[in-house]
Amino acid sequence: MLLGDLTDIANITESNADPDTDVSGICFDSRSLKSGDLFFAIRGFQSDGHAFIRESAEKGAACIICEEPPGVDTQYIIVNDSRKALAYASVKWFGDPAAKLTVIGVTGTNGKTTVTNLIKQVLEITTGEKVGLIGTNRNMIGSRELHAERTTPESYETQELLAMMAGEGCRYAVMEVSSHALLLHRVYGIEFDVGVFTNLSPDHLDFHDSIEDYAAVKSKLFSVSRRSAINIDDEHAQKMIDAAGDQVFTYAVENESANLVAKSISLHSDKVEFCALTPGKLNRIELRIPGIISVYNAMSAMSAVMLLGIGIDRISPAMSECTGVKGRAEIVPVNREFSVLIDYAHTPDALRNIITTVQGYAQGRVVTLFGCGGDRDSTKRPVMGSIAAQLSDFVVVTSDNPRTEEPAAIINAILDGMKGTQTPYKVIENRREAIRWALENASAGDVLILAGKGHETYQILGREKRHFDEREVVAEFFNGALGDS
Repeated sequence: MLLGDLTDIANITESNADPDTDVSGICFDSRSLKSGDLFFAIRGFQSDGHAFIRESAEKGAACIICEEPPGVDTQYIIVNDSRKALAYASVKWFGDPAAKLTVIGVTGTNGKTTVTNLIKQVLEITTGEKVGLIGTNRNMIGSRELHAERTTPESYETQELLAMMAGEGCRYAVMEVSSHALLLHRVYGIEFDVGVFTNLSPDHLDFHDSIEDYAAVKSKLFSVSRRSAINIDDEHAQKMIDAAGDQVFTYAVENESANLVAKSISLHSDKVEFCALTPGKLNRIELRIPGIISVYNAMSAMSAVMLLGIGIDRISPAMSECTGVKGRAEIVPVNREFSVLIDYAHTPDALRNIITTVQGYAQGRVVTLFGCGGDRDSTKRPVMGSIAAQLSDFVVVTSDNPRTEEPAAIINAILDGMKGTQTPYKVIENRREAIRWALENASAGDVLILAGKGHETYQILGREKRHFDEREVVAEFFNGALGDS
């Protein structure tokens, strides 16, 4: 492809490059660059691609896209934003695959993974079509599962996935859209057929200046969506509606002015049941995932599918066939008189949701084991400590992904939020040992919540990612116990 076809003139501030230069590939990691590639110097969180311009030129890059003079004798284009330039080029390189698909984007603090999976399942059941998925814990093309590194991949990888989906016969693509993705142009160039807003609570405040800034970034999805499904029970809904324009469909549990309202809610240990009320219609819904958050997640998914022209009378029976997602209210089989549940809850609201869900059916104590991630928003640590202590019968405070922070410092911040409460707790820094201790001390009827890791099968200590799957830790404990008996 020619260089001129891959560059957005509006973003260029200076260039010495020949637009007729032939480009053989796109690269934003100098380690994988091949001669003839177009190299994008991206400013990252841990390294700056501008530091690798000389190396890329020496490897034979066809041209360098950068934000400052490259300082080497090579073809270059200086742009206002290298990330936006990469996104533009990626759309062109793959032939704008989003235009060949019906694309649904889901944003919000909590629920994105479950909602995208529900939308995928409902579309497959009601239409019989192949559906692609881009998400936190997996990417999928129909039933084929692909590895996922982050909630929303870099723009080139996103376009590559969409191209694969279109090429393999998908009609729909459902994707989680994080605030990072919106601010860093990872979904730039995609016009979404439907945008979905789940909820908003304080998170990523190490990345955003404030909750208002966080909400403003989230609202960007709806400015590039043809139709929008908005949870108007959330206090930030109006900002999303203002960005969305005319084609807005609202849903709620509490606000009866919504287009879709959940009524007569029944919460069970293994499912939720409710009536979905639309003008002139009342449909009974059953979803085999527990907790009030599951009602909201179901409403989000139903709203998105309804906006695609599929009637609620077809959606209702499909919901009863849907299943949950790994690491979201996932029951671990232990064959004991107590239960173990794994959940990704790593924000205050998510932790509150999973604990209150378990409170609704636990016969014994609710025991919450959790930590907080290092090198991330530190303001939520005492808040999560307070929530865990107020809602649980016992708390085990441990590590999550401490990264480059001292685990003890993170734990102390959590404990600050537990001051003044009477809830008993235990501190065990090593997460494996913490889980073992909690299992050893569980009583009949207890529900042990392992919160924070969810689908993750690793732990990040320092800069090292080590294998760590809580399901395996639980299984090893019982195998060991059996072996010792």
